[in-house]
Amino acid sequence: MNQYFHSIRIDPEKCDGRMKCMRVCPTQAIRIRNGKAVMIEEKCIDCGECITACPNGAIIPLTDPFGELTKFRHTVAIPSPALYAQFGREILPDKILAGLKKLGFDDAFDLAFTCGEVSFAIQEYLREHKGPKPLISNACPTVVRLIQVKYPDLIDQIIPTNTPREIASRDIKKKKSKQYGLKEKEIGAFYLTPCPVKMISIKQPAEKGKSHLDGAISISDIYGPLLSAMESVEKASYKKALESICILGIGWAMVGGICRTLRLKNSLAVSGLNEIIKVFDDIERGKLRNIDFIEAYSCPQGCVGGSLTVENLYISYNKILKLIETLEYEKIKACPDIRELRKLYKQKYFFLEGKLEPRPIKPLDEDLGKAIKKRKEKEEIYETLPKIDCGACGSPTCLTFAEDVVKGKSELTDCIFELPQRFKELSQELCELLNKTAPLNPTKSELKKRKK
Repeated sequence: MNQYFHSIRIDPEKCDGRMKCMRVCPTQAIRIRNGKAVMIEEKCIDCGECITACPNGAIIPLTDPFGELTKFRHTVAIPSPALYAQFGREILPDKILAGLKKLGFDDAFDLAFTCGEVSFAIQEYLREHKGPKPLISNACPTVVRLIQVKYPDLIDQIIPTNTPREIASRDIKKKKSKQYGLKEKEIGAFYLTPCPVKMISIKQPAEKGKSHLDGAISISDIYGPLLSAMESVEKASYKKALESICILGIGWAMVGGICRTLRLKNSLAVSGLNEIIKVFDDIERGKLRNIDFIEAYSCPQGCVGGSLTVENLYISYNKILKLIETLEYEKIKACPDIRELRKLYKQKYFFLEGKLEPRPIKPLDEDLGKAIKKRKEKEEIYETLPKIDCGACGSPTCLTFAEDVVKGKSELTDCIFELPQRFKELSQELCELLNKTAPLNPTKSELKKRKK
């Protein structure tokens, strides 16, 4: 069985087993055992829903500390376009990029430009694709992992283009290596992330390839230092940078941004895991065959709603819209060369190096005969349960509880509705035991012996 790296950690000292994390988990990867939350690793897709649900802060996102930069001779910041939405309207991307350099990075790259390039690649792939539809974007790693775990039949409908952050870091390392005479491993490319799952896509890419990024730094961690750094940035140092901001890629920070960029008529944009699951269920039922493309983000409103952002997600969403308007007003339309992009597309420049595969879930038993027997036992146990999915047993549903019992992870008496019957059985056993050891109507002489 594969070992999975995860971007979250449960702190047992802070956890008091309130079950909120268990209830919001879309893949039923959390259980409450002995009053503490525990994770089923092969089911977790690192969506971060549990992070925001936990009232005690017991679920901790894992990202790289800012000090990781010292390991490299040259460092480059590659911020998610969502970073541009974390500050006031008067702070534009050019100042933010200049602030990152002031903060300690040797360079800062506008990822929106690469997002614009990948938008073109997606458009070309949609145009030439002859297979089943709808095709699904791979911009959100959580969505990709959700499909791998819960909807493996939809894997071939995920668009196989590489993500902008990976393409950008790959090209930056090659360019900087030639420019400064450094080895690529001496150049550190760090993604400034709005959510913890981007760390997973770096440490353990879904397609089993190797990431070109060297780490992910939380936007919430870098926000304060960056805000201070921008105060000392002079306008002359960044006024020309605005001209290179690609208007096509800014929209990738919010749900619907890719669809707007491509101006797709038969497309669907959806955010939030509950809504995504509804859409994917409909795809499996064959209800959405008239849709060409689905843009899906696990975070509400897209990356601007990530659990590692700072600003209110609705304000951030509006900021991205206003930023696009500002760039249009300033007549800044830095766009990729279409002819050059067509050449790169034919050379497979934009595509993933590996292939996406389903993520296997542990069977009930490695032995097929035993697994069939346990499956039948699971169904029999489930039929005896109340089927109200209260979660009091520490499992999210009655069906998962039945499975946990079969696997030996839970006892049937953990279900509170089984307790009265169990108490009755124990009472009967106790009466039988007493009847065997002593008569129900002892004589006076027997009572005297017991007293002695």
